[in-house]
Amino acid sequence: MTVIAQERFHGAADETDHEIERTQTVGAGAAAITLKGLEKSFGGNRVLRGINLHIPARQFVAVIGKSGCGKSTLLRILMGLDAPTAGELHFEDTDGGDTEANARIVFQEPRLLPWLSVADNVVVGLGDKVNRDVAAKEVEAVLSDVQLAEKAGDWPAQLSGGQRQRVALARALVSKPGVLALDEPMGALDALTRISMQELVNRVWRELGFTAVLVTHDVSEAVHLADRVIVLDEGRVSLDLAIPYPHPRRHGNPDLAELEGRLLAAILGTDGGR
Repeated sequence: MTVIAQERFHGAADETDHEIERTQTVGAGAAAITLKGLEKSFGGNRVLRGINLHIPARQFVAVIGKSGCGKSTLLRILMGLDAPTAGELHFEDTDGGDTEANARIVFQEPRLLPWLSVADNVVVGLGDKVNRDVAAKEVEAVLSDVQLAEKAGDWPAQLSGGQRQRVALARALVSKPGVLALDEPMGALDALTRISMQELVNRVWRELGFTAVLVTHDVSEAVHLADRVIVLDEGRVSLDLAIPYPHPRRHGNPDLAELEGRLLAAILGTDGGR
């Protein structure tokens, strides 16, 4: 079983590596995820009850369900922040062999360090040993990816809520993760900022090619972003629904609205989701 920690960073780049083009690594480290009989209990509370899932590399999966259904627990296990009580978790490379995924997580709160500039907050995502020149180039590139290049020298307190969340996303992306977990990162944003952030997440996922796992309470957000939506109900998968429409997707698409209805029915336990 492969278990990873949130703050585990891979080796530093060599002094000469700063000339390597970022495009050569896009999607190269994306990992598939396999869960077999995954269980998690807290005392007598059985939160996850035999989860079996396979998520192919570079797929975008959303996990939804009622509060307390096990969504965040599942994500924490994927990130190595909690250990399963039973079952297996494997990350697999493109050849199907076990690998140790470079995984990062973005939380609902940005969790920026207020005494560091925007650029220095992003550098945190590279670890302590990375070459300074490499770090500067990578930070500049990823801040451009999230449309914040001009804010590199600002303090977190000078930014809007949406901008701070984009810095948190940049910090997760700078190390070129193979798996990116998103724990309701847009939940605290206003409606228009949330839509803008959704479009940003979708764009960087398509451009950088990582495997994405999003936990959200927002069914519309799940359908808009994901290739596949998993509904959890009392620690079990009650629905595994493919979203067969190309990216990017238009808000208000009636076909997506029909899928939202199916997912809501599954969450609420009505016949339409069975």
